This record gives sequence, C-alpha cells and structure tokens, in this order.
Amino acid sequence: MALPNIAFFKGKFVPYSDAKVGVMNHALNYGTAVFGGLRGYWNEEEEQLYIFRPHDHYRRFLHSARIMVMDFPYTPEDLVNLTAELLRREAARQDMYIRPLAYKADEAIGVKLHGLQDELTIFAVPFGKYVANDTNAHVTVSSWRRLDDNVIPARGKISGAYVNSALIKTDALRAGFDEALVLTDDGHISEGSAMNVFMVRDGRLITPPVTENILEGITRRSIMEVAQKELGLEVIERPIDRTEVFICDEFFFTGTAAQVTAVTKVDYRPIGDGVMGPITSQLRDLFNDIVRGRNPKYKHWNVAVYPQGEGERSTAGLSLEAHS
Repeated sequence: MALPNIAFFKGKFVPYSDAKVGVMNHALNYGTAVFGGLRGYWNEEEEQLYIFRPHDHYRRFLHSARIMVMDFPYTPEDLVNLTAELLRREAARQDMYIRPLAYKADEAIGVKLHGLQDELTIFAVPFGKYVANDTNAHVTVSSWRRLDDNVIPARGKISGAYVNSALIKTDALRAGFDEALVLTDDGHISEGSAMNVFMVRDGRLITPPVTENILEGITRRSIMEVAQKELGLEVIERPIDRTEVFICDEFFFTGTAAQVTAVTKVDYRPIGDGVMGPITSQLRDLFNDIVRGRNPKYKHWNVAVYPQGEGERSTAGLSLEAHS
C-alpha cells in the first residue's frame, strides 16, 4: 500500500514523514485511541472525488472520542472541511481510504483516560477492495467471541478493541477462508471481523440490532434505507441465530472498507444457490452508483472534494497552517 504524502497532525498539514509519535506514546502502549474510516470515490465522468457520508462518519468519530474521555474543539463540519482540504493537497484522483485518528498523546506510564493530552491526525491512501473475493466470499464462524459493550464498547471504533478483530481475521485467513462471522456471548451472530452483516430470508432483509455488540455502521444504515426505498424490502433488526445463516437465502457484509460483500458459503455450506443472490447484487449496484455521485436521489450523502458548483466546500474560517 502506498504511503500518504501529507497528514493533518497537531493542528497543521505536514509531510507524512513528519507525523510521528514516540514509542512511549500512551495510545501505542495502551490502545487509548479511536479512529474512523471514510471512503472517497473517484467519478471519472465528472472528474470529481466524492466523500461518502462524511458528516455521519465524523459524528460517530466524535462520539467514539467522547467514550474515551476525549475533548476536541472540532465540529463534524470542521473535520469534513479538513478532510476535503487534505485530499486536495494529495491531489487525489482515485478511490481513497481516509483515516482520522484521535489519541492520547502523552509519553507516560500509567493506565487511565483522564488528565491526558488529546491529539488528532488525518491521513488518506489509495484504496481498492478490502475483501478480494467480494462477490463470492467463503466464511467461517470464529471461535473468538465479539467483545461485550460492558468490556470494550463495539459501537465506538476504539483502537485497542481491534485486537479482537485481528485475532478473528488472522485465524480465518490462515484456515483458508475469506472472512469470519463472530458470535456474541449468548451465541447470536454479531458481525464479521470488522463489518456488519445482513441476511435475506423469505424476502425480508434481517440484520442484528445495535444492542448485539455491533458497530453502528454508516454503510449498514445506508443499505437499510436504500433497501426499503429502492427495493421495497421489509428491513428487520433482530438477533440472528448461528444456524439461521445456513438456511437463509442470501447473506452479505457491509462496511466502509467491505462495501457490500456477498457471502456464498459458510463453513462449507452454500448460502442459497451458492452464488451471489439477486438482492445482494441489486444493492451492490445501487450502492456503487450512490457513492460515486451517480444517483441524484442520494447526492446529499456525498461531499465533492474539488470545487464544482454545489460540490464546493470552503475551508474559510479554519486555522489551517500549511507546512512550507
């Protein structure tokens, strides 16, 4: 993966090579950081880069920071503007993945959250598929369980919690699978290693509720709305038993990185006909058009990076010190 050229770091834009922390950094030692994941999609016809639902992402990012006793002067709009400026400085003209990171910056020994310095950085890199086999993924049910909200809250993207995801993903890949499903402590399907899940059963779209130790996904919420409005599907939020997955008609993951990833086999059992189903396929196509700004009904979900008419976003009023 290519490295960024520029990062927003400690209140200004700097060369990426200058965005450094020491090995005593509190977040590095204790996982006391939160992050976000946004995508920018290049529209070749319009020669425009669209950031998908950045205000929603940054609202969740600031909620994650609040859980970790962090306080920043930025609003979601400020962070959207900073991100657009970063992408312009990168001269990004391809699909991008954007990573905001808030972290405890002190170089100190001692486990706590309060009384520490909070810092923010944002960087972006070119990015394609997250799951290479995204139309025909074969997955397994992991032996690892999803963290409970009373252990480390899954609704916040807390850096230390992603050790759980890393254990899940590595075991699945080493066993020859593309991904994994993760159960809650009471045996219900929670998520993939780092993505939300949906199943189609008897013409209805079903997904675990936000109380099943899941990340409150932006893509998840988007797909629920699109499925209802565009396909007329009934969308139900309820717990999903492990064996329901074996007998459902279709199954797929959603996430900023995963986008809409079709699952066609779970623990060697085919889902439905063993190929990507028609509802998953339609949702993938709809989502792809929406994120690239090709569907006018959902244009309000996108922020254009390069000034062109209604896509223009100004950074006026922000204190952005450019690195010379």
